[in-house]
Amino acid sequence: MVKISVLQHAPEAHLPTRPGDPTPTSRNLNPLMHPFAKARERTRALNAAKMDRIFAKPFIDSLEGHLDAVSGSWDGGVILNNLSTRKPIVKIPQGHKGKISGLCFNLDGKILSCGVDRNVKLWATDSDASSEKPLAVFPGKVAFNSIDHHRHDPLFATASSTVQIWDETKSAPVSNLTFPTSNETLTSIRFNPSEPSVLSTVGTDRSFTLYDIRTSKAERRSILTFTSNALAWSPTFPTTLLLASEDHNLYTFDVRNMNEPTMIYKGHVAAVTSCDWAPTGDGFVSGGWDRTVRIWKEGVGTRPEVYHTKRMQRVTSTVFTYDARFVVSGSDDGNVRIWKAKASDKLGVVTARERAAIEYRQSLVERWKVDGEVGRIVRTRHLPKSVQQASSLKHTMLDARRVKEDRRRKHTRAGESKPKPERKKVVIQEQT
Repeated sequence: MVKISVLQHAPEAHLPTRPGDPTPTSRNLNPLMHPFAKARERTRALNAAKMDRIFAKPFIDSLEGHLDAVSGSWDGGVILNNLSTRKPIVKIPQGHKGKISGLCFNLDGKILSCGVDRNVKLWATDSDASSEKPLAVFPGKVAFNSIDHHRHDPLFATASSTVQIWDETKSAPVSNLTFPTSNETLTSIRFNPSEPSVLSTVGTDRSFTLYDIRTSKAERRSILTFTSNALAWSPTFPTTLLLASEDHNLYTFDVRNMNEPTMIYKGHVAAVTSCDWAPTGDGFVSGGWDRTVRIWKEGVGTRPEVYHTKRMQRVTSTVFTYDARFVVSGSDDGNVRIWKAKASDKLGVVTARERAAIEYRQSLVERWKVDGEVGRIVRTRHLPKSVQQASSLKHTMLDARRVKEDRRRKHTRAGESKPKPERKKVVIQEQT
């Protein structure tokens, strides 16, 4: 009897497991059978990088309504917008007399606003309430520059010439915090989200100060080389603090060691006026007088994502939304603009198949970004002509300063003049 060898295949191995699933395919994974696999993968990575730039359209919408710059608002009005419908919920035309310098929400979702008219006001946020009159007024003796609310307790802090802690149930501050030897004007104040009893301020005398409301005094104070305009605490690392500086840079500090910053972020070509961390803690957004919004990756000090429009003027405030998908900015032209946090993201429903394709393209670009052509496409950003010229001039000035220092060191006695790292130049003095 003759034996015949037959190829037998299990039908279930070649059929979808469930209805709607793709038909499984079998492939020979032997690399010798695919001599052009690397070339094909590079072409896919190149196409993925090009597609990412083609679909990079970050601007979503502009919310109008203010007559002057948006920070709080320079026209004294408060407008609460719904980002999903892009329509105002509450409009308070003359909330304050003059500039509103700070806004925050309390634990009940109501708005606290402070301004140069020396008042802090509490406003209702539901559209049915009478929005013309505040629910409460907290009078002060000096103009307020910033405000922030405690994360768990009905307390809020204001910054002026001193730090004042207020209770929502009382019309006068419950405590005044100040550093013994300082008489500066404080420009920004923030509570630590993980340790709410700790708060920090920056002032016009180039100072950064840490306070503890449990001891009702200032704990530490550092004098920096340049004035800081804004600060933000990291939501995932409680000891990490971000400062936006007048010297065009952003700095991250570990408050346990304030002798030098942990990272310097360089990219702006004018003073940085605002900053805010993403809720995920892996990046942050900044805005500056160079009329650009920049999105940074944590730990990467160069080449941020740059957003700009023709009509946008100097950016005075930037903030991430709590889902980390969008960025909101306010500028001198009186508009609030909404941007995507990732420029090429698709808005709307993304199917599982689309998500898998997006993740595959991202992994290809990440793997092949060391390639010359792929890397060039990933890095290239088209900037406004004024920003490009200012950036070129700044590089020329920094190069000239570096050459001057090298020549001075060359013509001095050996060992007398040593190069100083950039991080060591930021902090001048630390006081306790």
